[in-house]
Amino acid sequence: MALRIRLARGGTKKRPHYSVVVADSHSPRDGRFIEKIGFYNPMLPQDHADRIKLDLDKAKAWLGKGAIATDRVHRFLADAGLVKPLSRSNPQKSKPKKKAQERAEAAAKAAEVGGEAA
Repeated sequence: MALRIRLARGGTKKRPHYSVVVADSHSPRDGRFIEKIGFYNPMLPQDHADRIKLDLDKAKAWLGKGAIATDRVHRFLADAGLVKPLSRSNPQKSKPKKKAQERAEAAAKAAEVGGEAA
């Protein structure tokens, strides 16, 4: 049985709140789960104390049993210091392309020339 620590959505339309649950990876998102270990309320401000509550002891125990956290829950656990944060690489696609680089170089030269004339 593949275990996941993930979010289960609750609340009304456009007013979500989530339970952090341990569930079988094959069970539905909002369906059957093994244990509820916390909650997350995205409607609260980021600095609010009740935005996210986790039982870190239970989370640590489930991680020890082989449960894998989803990306969002992994970020919560990393913020709590339980796991290492995921490192993402910046892809080559995000770098400026050839024309944009040429424009940036031309603007830098124009600024350099304009700065000397003044």
